[in-house]
Amino acid sequence: MRCALTIQYNGTHFLGSQSQKESKNTVLGVLDAALKKLNIEAKIVASGRTDRGVHATGQVCHIDVPPYWSNLEKLQTSINKIVAPSILIKKIKSVDEDFHARYSAKRRVYRYVIKNGSSNPFEESFVTFLEDIDFATLQEKIKLFCGTHDFKFFMKSGSDVKSTTRIIYKAFAYRHKGYIILNFEANGFLRSQIRLMVGALLALSSEQIIEQLECKKRYKIKPAPSNGLYLSKIKY
Repeated sequence: MRCALTIQYNGTHFLGSQSQKESKNTVLGVLDAALKKLNIEAKIVASGRTDRGVHATGQVCHIDVPPYWSNLEKLQTSINKIVAPSILIKKIKSVDEDFHARYSAKRRVYRYVIKNGSSNPFEESFVTFLEDIDFATLQEKIKLFCGTHDFKFFMKSGSDVKSTTRIIYKAFAYRHKGYIILNFEANGFLRSQIRLMVGALLALSSEQIIEQLECKKRYKIKPAPSNGLYLSKIKY
């Protein structure tokens, strides 16, 4: 039986989400070890990877579960006991056999969380603190990313992809309870694309962002810190 798992995780202490040969300290590495303890040997497949330090509130994975785990509520409880406290399975449901967490996804939604002011030890791992930020200008600049663009100047070098063109359906900023939230929804994202877009929003003018989007000039920008980034939803 194929199942879809909706997962939350605190990415602070993980070396990213993807399984690695060098270390088991990844989100999928920990989940895979937990499943093996429950006699589930099938490979777990995620909707996409998140970098080291990036969090998720709505990552989706699929797994083929053996028949004796027909009680999915019990399976969810059993996994959560093993992977707590940094990972939480929010939901497990049965899906069609042709469902694929990555290839069936239509849209992906990320949020980037910023707080104006000095950092504090209780939020440092989950929020990017900025001493000075022009919110009105930020609201205008973020709209520039909407539409179909070639994002080859907004991806980490060494990425192996067939196409660097992506469609961003929504890109907007809003305030919520003292935080500034940047919301991005697209058909997909390149490696480190969102962190580089946020870095551009904080460092470049509107004209410079347009130049880089049109692949006319590549500006030297630092990717925004990973701790403020959240994979919030996968749409199928």
